[in-house]
Amino acid sequence: MSSLTKAQVEHIAKLARLSLTPAETEKMAKELSSILTYVEKLNEVQTDDVEPTAQVTGLETVLRPDEILQDIISPDALLDCSPLPKTEHQIQSPHAHG
Repeated sequence: MSSLTKAQVEHIAKLARLSLTPAETEKMAKELSSILTYVEKLNEVQTDDVEPTAQVTGLETVLRPDEILQDIISPDALLDCSPLPKTEHQIQSPHAHG
């Protein structure tokens, strides 16, 4: 791959909303070109007989079933923790409609 031009780096910086000095633009052109050259080497790796994989550990995510716990703490107890004055409130069932 050829080196990135100053204009290409300025365009990338603009897309990323970065303000680069001329010295930073020159430095980024060299560094980004080096990175792209390195990544281009991956095209040389033969992967025809390799299955795509998302992870290699074989671990699976084990999730517990969701359980709704009722009345662990009362609304009044929660309001007692507030520095604001307690006012009248109504408790509505989470299943109530209307």
